[in-house]
Amino acid sequence: MLTRTQKEEQVADLKDKFGRASCVYVAGYRGLDVESANVLRRRLHTEGGGDYEYRVIKNSVLRLAAGDTPIADVIEHFEGPTAIAISYGDPVGLAKVLSDFAKDNEVFDLRAGVLEGNAVDAAEIATVAKLPSLDQLRGMIIGLIQAPATKLVRLLSEPGGQLARVVSARGRQEGDA
Repeated sequence: MLTRTQKEEQVADLKDKFGRASCVYVAGYRGLDVESANVLRRRLHTEGGGDYEYRVIKNSVLRLAAGDTPIADVIEHFEGPTAIAISYGDPVGLAKVLSDFAKDNEVFDLRAGVLEGNAVDAAEIATVAKLPSLDQLRGMIIGLIQAPATKLVRLLSEPGGQLARVVSARGRQEGDA
C-alpha cells in the first residue's frame, strides 16, 4: 500500500507527464495476462523510441492527477482496471500500436483519450490509427519536394540526349556509306 507521501509524489509525476504529453489514451485491461501486457510494453518501447509510456495506475491517483489538466475530460473512463498510454511525440504511432494490440487481444479495450488537448472516444482513436505516421508523412513530403526537381533534371537532360543519339545515328550512317 502506498503512503500518502508516495501518492502525492505519484500525482505530481503524473501531472507533469500529462502536461508534456501530446496524447493520453485510456484503456481497460480486465482479463489481460501479464505476458500480453509485457508484449505491449516491449512493442511500445521499440516502436516509440522512448516517446511512449504504458502504465497501470490506481483510479484514485489518476483522478487526482487529472484534476486541472485536459485529462479531466475523460475522468469518467477511470473505472475498473485502468491503464493509460502516453505519447510525448507522435500520437498516431501510439494509436496504431494500441489499436493493433486491441484487435489481437479482445480483453484490451480502448475507452477514450485526450489528443492535443481535445477529448476523443474509442472510434476517434481508431480513426487516428488509420492516419499515416509522422515518419510516413515526412517521407511523403520529401517525395513531393523531390519529384519536381527530378522531372526538371530529366527535362533539361533530354534534349542533350536526343542530340547525342542523332549525332551517333548520323555517324553510323556515314560509316556504312
